[in-house]
Parts: sequence; structure tokens; C-alpha cells
Amino acid sequence: MDEEKEIKERTLVQKFNHGLGAVVNGVEVSILVFCVAALAILLMTNVFMRTFFQSIYFAEEVSKFLVMLTTFTGVSYGVRKARHIRMGAFLDFMPPKMEKTFIVCISLISALVMGIMAYFSYLYLMNAMNMEHKTAALRMPSWTFYVIIPIGFGLACIQYIRTIIKNLTEKDPWQSPDQQSEYEDEQIGGGAPL
Repeated sequence: MDEEKEIKERTLVQKFNHGLGAVVNGVEVSILVFCVAALAILLMTNVFMRTFFQSIYFAEEVSKFLVMLTTFTGVSYGVRKARHIRMGAFLDFMPPKMEKTFIVCISLISALVMGIMAYFSYLYLMNAMNMEHKTAALRMPSWTFYVIIPIGFGLACIQYIRTIIKNLTEKDPWQSPDQQSEYEDEQIGGGAPL
């Protein structure tokens, strides 16, 4: 009941932010699941083939591409889930309003950095397209491996912008669009607390 009431009371900006998050989440998770599964299958198959027959000639190139795809999609996923490097202990001891201000400032700077990285990686991609180099095994254009780089940085930029929107439209501080700020009292070692 409370969740339905909360959904009805959302502003237009909050609805847009939530909808954008759902789309980006679907893209990220689909890419990550596909890449990890494909990489595992390809590497296991290649080990089997190398042991009993002949190695798959394109396995290294495809593995490289899948690792790049996972890495740059994972950047955005890490931002969305607040699993990036941050000053958590520093923020945990701040009053909520000050914490929210710091999170907005940090997210703004991070969004700018990710936007700049997306722009320059796009220029790099355009340069690679103009060179018309081909991969050794598959004879594909080399630039196809680099397409994910500006996309990954762009998605991370979007996630930081969503974090700013979330903090400006919600009462409590949010570390990311999906992670509310709260003190993390993690237990180390798995034993009972002392």
C-alpha cells in the first residue's frame, strides 16, 4: 500500500529518473550477464579444444572484446549500485544535509569527468575508424572493440546525473540512484560481535 502511494506521489522528474534507471539497468544487466556467460563458455570450450584437438583461433580476440565490454559496462553498474571508491567513513559522520551536499558535489564532478572521458574516447573511436585497421584473427575492423568505451563512460555519467537528481528530489541523502546513504557497520571475519 505504501509503495503504491509513493509511486502516485512522485514528481515528473522523479518518474523520468526512475524510468531512465529502469532502461539503463536493463541494458547493463543484459550486457553483463551475456558477457560473463559467453566468456565462461568460450574459455572452457577453448581449453577443451586445445587439450583434445586444436585451439579456437579467434578465442583471444573475442575474450578481449568480452572483457572490455564487461569492464566498461561494469563502470556504470558500479556507480548505480554505489560500489565505486568513495569516502564512506567521512560521509557517515556528517549531518544528513551536509552529506547530501557533498554527495551532490562529488557526483557533479564525477559526472563531468565521465562526460569528458566519454567525449575523448569517442574521438579515439573516430580516429580508430579512420585508420581502418583489422583484427588479426577475425579480420574485423579494430574499432568495433572500442565502441563500448564511450558508451560505458556515457552510462556512468548518466548514473551520476541520476544521483544528483535523486538527491535534489528526495529528503534523505542517496549515495547513488539505487543506494540510500546509511552507515555501513560491516562485520569482519564472520564471527559474533564482541
